[in-house]
Amino acid sequence: MCLPGIHHWVRAQGQRAHPSFVQRRSPAFVRLRRGRRIANHSVRTGFTLLELLIVVGIIGLLLVLLAPAFTTIKGGTDVTSAAYTIKGVLDTARTYAKANDTYVWVGFYEEDVSQSSPVQAPDPRCTGCVGRLVMSIVASKNGTNLGADASSSATGTENFIDATQLIQVNKLIKIDNVHLPLFALGTGTGDTFDARPSPTPASDAPFSRFGELNALTPNTAPYEAINQGLTQFPFQYPVGDPVPTWQYRFRRTLRFSPTGECRINSTYNVRKIVEVGLLQTHGIATPPPRSGGGTSFGTWDGNVLAVQITGFGGNVKIYRR
Repeated sequence: MCLPGIHHWVRAQGQRAHPSFVQRRSPAFVRLRRGRRIANHSVRTGFTLLELLIVVGIIGLLLVLLAPAFTTIKGGTDVTSAAYTIKGVLDTARTYAKANDTYVWVGFYEEDVSQSSPVQAPDPRCTGCVGRLVMSIVASKNGTNLGADASSSATGTENFIDATQLIQVNKLIKIDNVHLPLFALGTGTGDTFDARPSPTPASDAPFSRFGELNALTPNTAPYEAINQGLTQFPFQYPVGDPVPTWQYRFRRTLRFSPTGECRINSTYNVRKIVEVGLLQTHGIATPPPRSGGGTSFGTWDGNVLAVQITGFGGNVKIYRR
């Protein structure tokens, strides 16, 4: 039998040790419990300074090891992107010619990538210039070839297509850090870069390719032997009526007819294939060839591409090593 005083003392201690339902619902008690949970959670999931330093060190080491790989991937992506840009330009020109029943010209020019584009680009060549490809697409307003044809009696290399009779199809296209070389010809036995189709006969090579645009004959293409390597029927950029002051003069051009066939302006004869070679540059620095340096049939190792278009069908294909 317990004494009354002891009984009341036990009940009081129990109330203090175990809060009642009302006490547990009070705002002060809820805030206290929440604070304890947050504090306990912080203790369980936090990182020490030492752990953070270790993680940062591991990330830094991985970046150092992977940097060369990323550089190589970026370089390959850049030159591949350039090839697809050129393919897109050629496809656009051919589609425009067929859709509008007219003649369309694509001009190629290579300038110095280390310099800003000049107000007037050097003409007829940008001697020693490397690294930036400039392209322009223009079309005949009246649907004719404007006299730019193999049947023309025009002579020399200053017979520019009438700028007042041309319209600009799209904006000027510029691609940095690429160079147009002259590759050794493919064997024509397969679909790889080294086995890609080649001009037939091989003597057609100077008239079937775009490369080394700023070099002298015979190590440049396309060219006409009778005109010191320069071609007929160039066009200027911009075009319009009245004739605006020119910024570029495109002397290496490809023409599409209303039926979609393409002719290079070396002779304006239809060729089996027309090729545009591509090398990745680092600014104005180009990779040295393994063989054939200083000729029109160089061989390069590594990441090289060739964009080819067939003369009659106008089909564009990219070959890459």
